[in-house]
Amino acid sequence: MPKLFAVLENNPQVMNHFAYALGLDKSLSFYDIYSLDDPDLLAFIPRPALALLVIIPLTPTWNEARTAEDRDKPEYAGKGEEEPVIWFTQTIGNACGSIGLTHALLNSDASKRIHPGSALDRIRKEALPKAMAERAKVLEESSAFEKAHAEAVKLGDTEAPTPASDKHTGQHFVTFVKGKDGHLWELEGSRKGPLDRGALEKDEDVLSPAALEKGLGRLMKIEAEKGGDLRFSAIALAESLD
Repeated sequence: MPKLFAVLENNPQVMNHFAYALGLDKSLSFYDIYSLDDPDLLAFIPRPALALLVIIPLTPTWNEARTAEDRDKPEYAGKGEEEPVIWFTQTIGNACGSIGLTHALLNSDASKRIHPGSALDRIRKEALPKAMAERAKVLEESSAFEKAHAEAVKLGDTEAPTPASDKHTGQHFVTFVKGKDGHLWELEGSRKGPLDRGALEKDEDVLSPAALEKGLGRLMKIEAEKGGDLRFSAIALAESLD
């Protein structure tokens, strides 16, 4: 039976606590995103935005698109410093939120603000040279990762149910980052591997029109074309205002 976590809420308080517990410097924070196209609402988020952490309903339309895109892909074989991103497959039940957070912190410029010797620094160093299956075990066996997740769950606005299985709850976390190669990457632990969504200009971040078109906006378009569920919750990682 796989290890099970309680489900995380996608809100700044929860994810800030989790990120700081893992070792992120408090010079960065998460912010709620209330609109993808209203300049006045986007203006409240410091720029550049380093990562987007999004939770989206796993609708039949989106599931069909994901399945079709992954169908002919081989098992992911990337490892080491040559990778443009470090990607984790999900082997812990209900951990898509914590893996999404890990993807956001390790693959954006936030990676430069992880405290040396912290839990996240140790996870990165241990996982980087490993292949997919062994890399997943790094998260499975990290007591600090599990403890930080459990503490963050308690900060949610609603009480998290006791995990009884890894059966899908109907929603999924997806992370978007601008990788070290300047490309927009879509990262989700239940896919076949990291997804390169294309190059961004030097002055474009994950909230720029081009990034939204290639990333979250692309997912929304898939749903809109089928009259599907457009509900989502998104937070952005950026400079702290305090």
